[in-house]
Amino acid sequence: MISVQNLSKVYKLSAKKMKELKTSEGRKIAVSGVSFEARPGEIYGLLGPNGAGKTTTLRCIATLLKPTEGSVSVNGFDTVGEGEKVRGAIAFLTNEINLDPHFTPSYLFHFFGQLHGMTEEEIARRREELFTIFDIGGFADKKISELSTGMKQKAAIAVTLVHDPQVVIFDEPTSGLDILTARTVLDYLRELRDKGKTVVVSTHIMSEAEKLCDRIGILIGGKKVAEGTLQELLAETGTDDLEDAFFRLYKEYGEA
Repeated sequence: MISVQNLSKVYKLSAKKMKELKTSEGRKIAVSGVSFEARPGEIYGLLGPNGAGKTTTLRCIATLLKPTEGSVSVNGFDTVGEGEKVRGAIAFLTNEINLDPHFTPSYLFHFFGQLHGMTEEEIARRREELFTIFDIGGFADKKISELSTGMKQKAAIAVTLVHDPQVVIFDEPTSGLDILTARTVLDYLRELRDKGKTVVVSTHIMSEAEKLCDRIGILIGGKKVAEGTLQELLAETGTDDLEDAFFRLYKEYGEA
């Protein structure tokens, strides 16, 4: 389970950054007062435009960033005070995480399995399972530098999931993937949910959120402006699909 309570993240801006952003403000509020819970056996989606605070929120959950205010816990462990225990319980994947180009998927899978304290038998079993699901066998022993974008993404997903974590956090899980590979990834996330895992994904793709997520939190301008199941969000906004619901909320909150 993930519990995010009154999370805020504020960045101090350098003079150079202030000039780039054409602002006189010395700080940027990336996330402001966001709270939500993601439960075992569900897929919770963070939906919002670029710059809404989705990635910052996920990085705070994954212990990569320290909240300015508020608290985050994963399976009862505080992300600031018990970061090592949190990292052992999660898989975190973002399209900015790049595998070392000099190594192969097989080598990296084994290496990260050892880092997680897995036995040789456990690593071999997970390798067979994940490499089959994501159809990695054909390029398992090629260098990462020789792989296509889609192949690299599939390898990164497998390596991230090597230790069969209870909590899975994916930032834009289908970014850069072809339609067949994207479908494989989304189907696997559903399998993880059905096994009782806690799954959190961020996306700006409305159709993906509609089909995948059990509950959705909508972020606009660093704030959570709505939350609920698809049907609850449609009822709240008086719309017929998630895209219309989002634009109604954006018109209300994004222009405020």
